[in-house]
Formats: sequence, structure tokens, C-alpha cells
Amino acid sequence: MTRIMSTERSWWSNLDGTLLGAVILDHTDNDFGWVILARDTVGRFRCVELNMSMTSERVATAELRLVIAEKERDPLFLGYESQGDEPNDLLDLLQDRGIPDGKLHPYFKILRDEPSKHPARTVLAAISPWLRSFDANLVKEFQESQFDQRLWEVYLWATLRDQGYDVEHHEAPDLVVSSPLVKFSIEATTVAPSKSGPLATHPEPSTPHEFLEFLANYMPMKFGSPLVSKLNKVDAAGRHYWQKPGLEGIPFVIAIADFHQPANTEEHKLGSMTYSQNGLYAYLYGTRVSVEKQGDQIVLKNTPVTEHTYNGKTVPSGFFDLPDAENISAVVFTNAATLSKFDRVGVMAGFCPPDHKYIRVGHRFDPAPEALEGIPFSSDVSDPTYEEYWGDELQVFHNPKAVRPLPPEAFPDAAHFFYEDGQLTSIDQGGRVLGSFTMALKILSDRERQAVPS
Repeated sequence: MTRIMSTERSWWSNLDGTLLGAVILDHTDNDFGWVILARDTVGRFRCVELNMSMTSERVATAELRLVIAEKERDPLFLGYESQGDEPNDLLDLLQDRGIPDGKLHPYFKILRDEPSKHPARTVLAAISPWLRSFDANLVKEFQESQFDQRLWEVYLWATLRDQGYDVEHHEAPDLVVSSPLVKFSIEATTVAPSKSGPLATHPEPSTPHEFLEFLANYMPMKFGSPLVSKLNKVDAAGRHYWQKPGLEGIPFVIAIADFHQPANTEEHKLGSMTYSQNGLYAYLYGTRVSVEKQGDQIVLKNTPVTEHTYNGKTVPSGFFDLPDAENISAVVFTNAATLSKFDRVGVMAGFCPPDHKYIRVGHRFDPAPEALEGIPFSSDVSDPTYEEYWGDELQVFHNPKAVRPLPPEAFPDAAHFFYEDGQLTSIDQGGRVLGSFTMALKILSDRERQAVPS
């Protein structure tokens, strides 16, 4: 409601970051005000003082800065202020639970130990006190057996909170999302490596033709397995996700991320989520979209697809055509639900280690009608002009047969895809990142440079 009634105009803080302030424009009265945030006794920044009804932004800014300075000098201010309602059972994703390293997930150990992961650690430490979860296994699985899956859920929670929603974390479905304007639920799932069966033999495409075959058959089947599993899953009472008490009648969304093949820096291979989304389009809608240049014209061709075959296994195409799939309002995908995303957010928030630099390289969506490829880019994430938001890479695929359609405004930062009258259409914006990787570079000191063999 605050976001609807006001707009943040500027942010301020004291030097050690124990006090934060914002100047806001009140849309109701068309005047200005300010709010000061300090940590409560469990570390969450919350409002401790505010003032409204000022006639100009300049006056509000001056008063805010003065009050921050006065509060910082107050001997009674200890760096935090009790709100009187702090919980006793805080969630801590980074908690040292006394688990031997041999039982911890290798990615969690990287997050915990690597100096370059300081920005991501700081962001996750800040998220943890706010992430009230009804799932007792969240921390255990994040640290031990399901790091990618649980990081995906935390990413979705952070993205939706950033967009102004109230978000409850449950066991099934994972998230219940609400605002004064909309309410929907989300079940998160991931594409994991296949350890047995026909898909365990992973193709390694090296030519354009092999890559097209990989996206036309192998990847749709990889996406299909977790999606169909979620579609068919029922609880002990025989209820699907969309039939759970309190969730009847609201849109139900499946969010999927691809972790089936991690990046390999030694072989210069990107993680699978950066290039696999084209296989998702074809599987969801049972159609393959190709782009051709005919003279000066760009032509989109929609080719119906009935099935996908790989290594002797065949599955039907068209997830949204399956029985009961009309209860799936949309499928959400992103190519950025990784530790690198949390690192970049942390760097922008001022948590960049002084001896590191973070460079993001990739391709952005080119909105030009004649464009056949994305626009390459390379960005210094610590540059003050660099901008990125949690939901920048989200893609929402709307089910044309949904009995409870998801309003596109439910994900305001996302690209939206629709299939109508045999044509795939989209609502997108220039600059969206199609795929990227982030390099964390260690800046050597003079002594370290002298120690490096020439």
C-alpha cells in the first residue's frame, strides 16, 4: 500500500549504515515527507521515526539529514531500536549448525568460504531475518542437499518482496503472494542433472545444427519432467496445489529454473540456464518459433510440434494442453537465479570487497524489428551508474487455456509471453538480459603482484 500511495525520491544513511533514511512524495496530498529506519533487536531495518506534510523535497531532505545526525549522536541510540514484537525463532540461512563439511553442499561451502562471495553472503544474511518460513527443512536443505532448489525459492521471495508483495513461504506450494490488487501462489521447481535413463547421456552440441536439435528435443524433455511432476502431484488428501485450503480460486504458477548443467570455467562453458530457455517455449506451447530474414523483412515462423524424442524416449509436446493443465495459470522462468545474482545485488548495495571487481558479460534483448541477435555488453557492476533489479531476467509464459489467468501486472518487471490465434506474442522491453555470466576478479596488492612468477 505504501508503494501505491507514495514514491521514494532519495535515500540517505549515516557513515556506518546503522541509520537509513528515505525522502518520499505522498501522492494523496502531493507533499513530501521522510522516514528513518534502524535495525530492530534481530537485525531487521524498520521504521523508527517519520515526518510528513512538507511543502518541498528540499525541506524534507534537509530535515531528514539533520534528524539522522541528531539520532546518531544520541547516547541512548545503540545502533538498534527494539520494536517490541521481534520473534524468538529467527531463520538463518548461513547458520553454523555443526554439520561436518563432508555433508554440506559444495555450493554452500563456496558461499560460506569464498572471499568473492562476500556480497552474496551479506545479502542472504540481510534476507534471513525477514524470511519467515513454515517449511522446517528450508535451512537444512539449503545447506546440505537442495542448494539450487532452495536458492531459487529465496530468489523468488526476494524478487516478489522487491515488487511490493506480502510473501509467505510454505512447504507446498512454496509461496503465497498477495497485495491489495492480486493474490496468487507459486510452486518452485528445478531442472536437475539426470543420473539414469535416456536423458543421462547428455548431448554436447558443437555445431549450430546440433545446438538446434538439443533445444528442440533434449531440453523440452528436461523441462517436461519436473513440470509434469508438479502438475500431477497430490497431497495425502488427494488435493493438487491449486486445491489447497485458502488457495482455491486464485491463480497458481509453477516457477522453474534450469540447473541441470553447471558452468565449467576451465572448459569455458556457461551454466545451462543461460541458453536453455528456447527449449521451454516449444514444450509449453507445442510450437517452435523460428526467425528468418527474407530480404529486408524479419519473418517469424510458428511450426507446430507434437512430440520430442531423444535417445529412444519420446514425450508429447504442449504442456498447457495436458489434462488438468488449465489449472496452471503460467510458468515463470529466469536465467539468473544464481549466487552471481546475489553477488551483483550485494555489490550495488555497497558490499563489494575492496580487493575485488565484478564484471558482467552477456547479451541484452534488442527490440529493433530487424534484430536477429542480442546486443553484447560488458558492465562493471561496481560502477555507480550500473543498474539491475531482482526481476530483470524474469520471463512469464501465460497459459492460453488457464481457468484462472495470471494478470501480467503481477510481474511488472518481467517479459510476458502469450499464445493467441496460433501466434506467440510478447510484451518485452529493450535491455533485458538474455544470458550472462559474472566474473569475480581479485585485485592483487603490490606484494601479491611481486610474488606472482613472471
